[in-house]
Amino acid sequence: RRAQCPVMSSTITEPLATTMEEPLARLVAFEPTTFPVLSVYLNTQPDQHGRAPDAVPYLHREFKALARTWEPSSPERHSFDQDVERIVSYVTEKIDPAANGIAIFACWGAEKFFEAIQLTTPVSDNRVYAYSQPHLYHLARLDEQYPRYAAVLTDMNTARIFVFGLGHVIDAEDVKGKKVHRVKVGGWSQARYQRRVGNAHQEHAKEVVERLAQIVHEDKVSHIILAGEAAVIPLLQEQLPQELVPMVQVMRLDIHSSEQDVLAATLAKLQEGEGTTAAEKVGRLMQQYRARGLAVAGPEETLEALANGQVEELLISGAFEETHPQPEEVQAILAPEIPDAEGGTKSEEPRLASVPDLLVTKAKQTGATVTFIEDPALLESIGGVGAFLRWRA
Repeated sequence: RRAQCPVMSSTITEPLATTMEEPLARLVAFEPTTFPVLSVYLNTQPDQHGRAPDAVPYLHREFKALARTWEPSSPERHSFDQDVERIVSYVTEKIDPAANGIAIFACWGAEKFFEAIQLTTPVSDNRVYAYSQPHLYHLARLDEQYPRYAAVLTDMNTARIFVFGLGHVIDAEDVKGKKVHRVKVGGWSQARYQRRVGNAHQEHAKEVVERLAQIVHEDKVSHIILAGEAAVIPLLQEQLPQELVPMVQVMRLDIHSSEQDVLAATLAKLQEGEGTTAAEKVGRLMQQYRARGLAVAGPEETLEALANGQVEELLISGAFEETHPQPEEVQAILAPEIPDAEGGTKSEEPRLASVPDLLVTKAKQTGATVTFIEDPALLESIGGVGAFLRWRA
């Protein structure tokens, strides 16, 4: 979504994002420019009294500090001033009251580029960045923390299938099987009745899994949670196509739970599973690195591998930006790709990228998977970052 000019009329709210895929693709494809690209992250969660925070004073303070770094008459400053007006106008006029976080990216000098993403998920802190391309570290991390996934709650006759994304319900539907009515029978008739019951339950499981497979394909679901009656879960698992098996986790959950309870419980289960997976991945990375296999460790080696297009999967600490100051030698690795700060820029400081953002952006640009490791201790010994490689030079 791009706005050509600020909207100054009555309040218009925009829909909450249900996927990061399209906006992230546009942001990753953004070509670095000599004009400042503003990246703004705002936490818009209401306080305990239901009042949304006023982000405008914060924005004015940040923008005032940044404005001093460009000559008042320079093209860069003109682009910056236009973006400030557009961003403040958007925050004042167009935020959905249900949004708990928002990310805005703007560069007037680059064909009036403007991308705003409103989220039900909160953003941890208010942040403003100015650089030659969008700052994607926090957006990519939110995308991983709140993935698109399906949850199936079922008993022997009915299933509820939910699709969740970015921390809210995207879709929900029911799949109802055929009920087998009990009659007073005995002997062979009772056996036939039991077979009919068993067949009906299997048919129900098959129908649920067929619909689930369609949803996974149509909605690009990355994880599946199966929950409900213990007796029916194995029937579902038997029917699962092979490609869905690695996506599945199983948990106990009341089939009559509310949507919000289902969301909270299944998201907690996913994040718990991600913690186990993260520890296993870091263990494999260390083994590969020690054996001089397809792995690198540390900021310098990882950035170099990313610059060469070698990286298959980037593992980066979720606390990297807070815990790792930027070493000059790391910045220098990708320096040729960062536009020169000539043309009225008084200070180069706003043009410096953060290393975590360079890592994430370069990974996205080269088709590498980005995995955030939320336990900082797991990657601490190698500087907070490492990667599995496609090939070794």
